[in-house]
Amino acid sequence: MKPTELLVVLEEFYRDKLALRQRHVAAARLVAHYEFNNAYQYVIAREDVHLSWLRDAVTDLHGTLAEVAEPDLGAPRAAAARAIFQEDVAASRAFVEKWQGRVPAITNARHRRMCEVVLGETREQQRFFEQALEGRDDLLGRRHANIGTGGGVLPTRWVE
Repeated sequence: MKPTELLVVLEEFYRDKLALRQRHVAAARLVAHYEFNNAYQYVIAREDVHLSWLRDAVTDLHGTLAEVAEPDLGAPRAAAARAIFQEDVAASRAFVEKWQGRVPAITNARHRRMCEVVLGETREQQRFFEQALEGRDDLLGRRHANIGTGGGVLPTRWVE
């Protein structure tokens, strides 16, 4: 794979992963259940790491980084969380299906391995969303007995 071909692949991979990340940020604004929201925060943090790796790879090759807007998932509604989890399962699956056949063609071992790690962690994120659909709230571990969550999450992601 020539450097110009590699750049095109990495730019597209970056754009697709950024679109997933932006969707997860929008979803986290609507999912108020404490444990599920924590899972989204974990997913977003890992995606920020993935994107930093990809950003470095693209800029090292003198490429252009795409910008992807956060999607509007609508106003909170009673069944929002379930629908959001279903959509996130489908989006994660589509990302993996699109890229699992293309990543092995990357001849640069460092970049290929980076993309493989991103795909593996995206599969893990898909499992989080599948488990959330099952109603499991121990996605990131179990809390001690008799310790509550305070009724939900704060309305903003960062508090200074």
